[in-house]
Amino acid sequence: MDALVFDAYGTLFDVADLHSVCEAAWPGQGEAIGRAWRLKQLEYSWLRTLMGRYVDFESLTVDALRSTCDSFGVQCTHAMIDRLLLAYRNLRMFPDTIAALRALGGRRCAILSNGSPPMLEALVRNAGLQGRFEVVLSVDAVRLFKPHPRVYQLAADTLRLDASRIGFVSANHWDACGARTFGFRSFWINRNKAPPERLGAEPDNVLGSLTQLASHVG
Repeated sequence: MDALVFDAYGTLFDVADLHSVCEAAWPGQGEAIGRAWRLKQLEYSWLRTLMGRYVDFESLTVDALRSTCDSFGVQCTHAMIDRLLLAYRNLRMFPDTIAALRALGGRRCAILSNGSPPMLEALVRNAGLQGRFEVVLSVDAVRLFKPHPRVYQLAADTLRLDASRIGFVSANHWDACGARTFGFRSFWINRNKAPPERLGAEPDNVLGSLTQLASHVG
């Protein structure tokens, strides 16, 4: 492999950080709302791609939050939305992120994410990772969400590499399967020992943490 491409949310950065912000907004229901919000966010990304009704990830995230609050019967004010969007720009890295990136040395690395460019730029900057990635790619460039093949093609085109020369790293099983189907060598980071989805495809490698990645890529 000549390059590694990483998913951002849930892979390098912990979206569970948002649960504490949700708890402050909706005491006693924060974690449940946070989990439901994340699932609704993914659902909307897939549905909007299928319908051809793209909006950037930040707008989609707000729509998903409002829908989740409606289902829980709780209020969702503009101030709450602003706090949660700010939290998205300041997510903590998983404990294994920095060690894994250091172990990869000078290998070409990139990010490919559903996140909108302003969200990703702020996230990488606030984490102090500027310069560690050759490029930070957003699906906004193709106006489709993962796992559409054109999203993975964006990474191959930008890096000017054949798909078979790229390793794709994600903690989302469906994302790793989408990358494998496209032609990348895929690594599923299964930190929580979750069962795989039944999608007719499997990742090439299943790892328990990002720190195991270096030994698999040489």
